Amino acid sequence: MKKGLTVTVIFQGDSLNYGEGIGNISELKKLNRGNGNTHTFASRQSLRYDIVRLGNNLYDWNLDTVVKNGTIQFKKDCTIRDSEEMDLFGYMKTKGNSNAITRSAPVRLSHAISLEPYRSDMDFLNNKGLADRIGENPNLANIEQHQSFYTYTVTIDLDKVGKDKDGKEDIVLEKEERTKRVNQLLTILKVLNRNIRGRQENLSPLFIIGGIYDIPNPFFQGRIKLETKGGEFYINTEILEKTLEITLLDKSIKENTFVGIVDGIFNNKSELETLLPEKVLSVEKFFKTLETEIDNVYKVEG
Repeated sequence: MKKGLTVTVIFQGDSLNYGEGIGNISELKKLNRGNGNTHTFASRQSLRYDIVRLGNNLYDWNLDTVVKNGTIQFKKDCTIRDSEEMDLFGYMKTKGNSNAITRSAPVRLSHAISLEPYRSDMDFLNNKGLADRIGENPNLANIEQHQSFYTYTVTIDLDKVGKDKDGKEDIVLEKEERTKRVNQLLTILKVLNRNIRGRQENLSPLFIIGGIYDIPNPFFQGRIKLETKGGEFYINTEILEKTLEITLLDKSIKENTFVGIVDGIFNNKSELETLLPEKVLSVEKFFKTLETEIDNVYKVEG
């Protein structure tokens, strides 16, 4: 088997990831583009953190896997048998003067980048409520704010999940365990959220496109563009149509591609239904479809 899963997501969020800041100004993490626009982003590391956090909350993923041994790293005696996190996201374990033992991540995440440009919105804050209690002057702060749609991509090398060579030991988990881990990850993506500065942001998909293909490749990364007409948001379907024309081993990726969408957010769902007849589903049915396909992938391998 050589199979890969990739999904590209659109969600809506508010001020998701702050950098170091300057003085009393909290700065969002940002990227500048050649067209002069500035976009905010949530780093792939922040997405990974929230996925693992929810994995522990929902499925009791083992987080007792870390030790400080010179540097903070995974325990030497922990393997992918003990840790869904190490299995899905890889690890590095250093060993004295020997070469480090590493595992590349079967699950690859992109940054979640805003689809709307940042226009320097700010929020002014103070702690007057607390200061008044003790007759002091309040402390002042400014924090950058950005409400926007964001997009990110997850790509999974299904062949590598549950397989590892840890030192001299070859590990291959049961196909049921491999299936369970990938399906748990999909459920986490479906309900992903982020706790930040007293808020809980909903990162659950409003739009999602992808499927299972013959190679792990982020086909739809960088292919999502929003347009606005009359105050309504539209997903650019021309870019998606050209992307779906890609063939792999004489097979169009369109054959394996599905869309999940929440009604009432984007104003051109009918264009997507024309592009992918009978493959535009609700977000819930999209994930159910992927889970069924994951079961089939590992059954075939078994």
